[in-house]
Amino acid sequence: MKKFFWVTLVIGLGIGLIGVYERLTTEHLQANYGSIIPWGLWVALYIYFVGLSAGAFLISSLVYVFQIKKFEPLGKLSVFVALVTLFMALIFIWFDLGHMERAWRVLLTPNFHSMMAWMVWLYTIYFLVLICEAYFLLRSDFLKMGGMWKIFSLGFGSQSSEGIARDRKYVRILGSIGVPLAIMFHGGVGALFGVVSARPYWHSGLYPIIFLISALASGGALITFIFIFIQKDKEKYSELIQSLGQLVLYFLAVDILFNISEILVGLYGAIPHHIEPFLTVMKGPFWWVFWVVQLCVGMMIPVLLLSYPKTKKNISFVFTAVLCVLVGFIGVRLNIVIPALASEEIKGLVEAYRSARFSTYYFPSLMEWLVSVFIISLGIFVFTLGLKFLPLQTKERI
Repeated sequence: MKKFFWVTLVIGLGIGLIGVYERLTTEHLQANYGSIIPWGLWVALYIYFVGLSAGAFLISSLVYVFQIKKFEPLGKLSVFVALVTLFMALIFIWFDLGHMERAWRVLLTPNFHSMMAWMVWLYTIYFLVLICEAYFLLRSDFLKMGGMWKIFSLGFGSQSSEGIARDRKYVRILGSIGVPLAIMFHGGVGALFGVVSARPYWHSGLYPIIFLISALASGGALITFIFIFIQKDKEKYSELIQSLGQLVLYFLAVDILFNISEILVGLYGAIPHHIEPFLTVMKGPFWWVFWVVQLCVGMMIPVLLLSYPKTKKNISFVFTAVLCVLVGFIGVRLNIVIPALASEEIKGLVEAYRSARFSTYYFPSLMEWLVSVFIISLGIFVFTLGLKFLPLQTKERI
């Protein structure tokens, strides 16, 4: 299995580089988004991985901020997962930019009347908090490991009980700062969509809350999936895994409630340009993304597996349930981004000018898929290296 994993990963990186080369040399010419639908697969995956990062970090806060001891084995792992998924999300949105080389300008010349400027600054601060928290979590371990690992302690820290306690104090302070940051930046992603009054499908006060709840559900599912996958003695942590499964169930139930409310209110209003995106989601060319991927795989199956008494205590069923949540939320993100843009703001606009990029139909091009495969493979590669060389699974003491 290890050989198969590494071969698959290398193939993913290799074929993905073809897409990266095409993106860098031909810019956006090989992409299938255009004038009507300017955001596509990469934006959907960007908000997907940002949600995973925020959710994973909030899981770590259960250990370092709220000091819930049963979740101790997840502490370092959750922080590292949050760091890697944020890295992946930022690469996705970087590739989507028209001028990738100008990304730094948002930091030096921001317009704080723009939600995007706020997002970039919040991401930057959050990224620095994650790096600092990871440093203080691992500093004593680097000293203990000795050799070249001492370099990563930057010449500070101690292996004494006082030194470790001092590092934990710093971690708790950083975690306390990071919790509102994670809430703000992912709720802010929802606000980024919600403030667009020209798109009724997005223009809702519920969007920041929906994004936050979905981050907790998907991030919790990712941590549960990884934790089960990497554990050799799963029975030892069966109680912890069951607790994680129930946590994911609660967040998923709240997320379903908010999404149903959003859909039913939108449909009940029966305002033509309001309900058109909802009908596109449910009856359009990609109806199966909603009914099969999002509703069936991402919601119904996990709820049944995690709530039924005979299956919620079975580790294999919990693993299947959280995997379904992770797959289903890809459909959720796609159904947030694409349908709102696929609705004409002016009727007859598409027929007024004939061009391949002037269409309300969108399906990702091969280049878009290849770039996505590369970024996901790169993220898995970085995580695997961290899992192999960093002490991410040592038991915590609060």
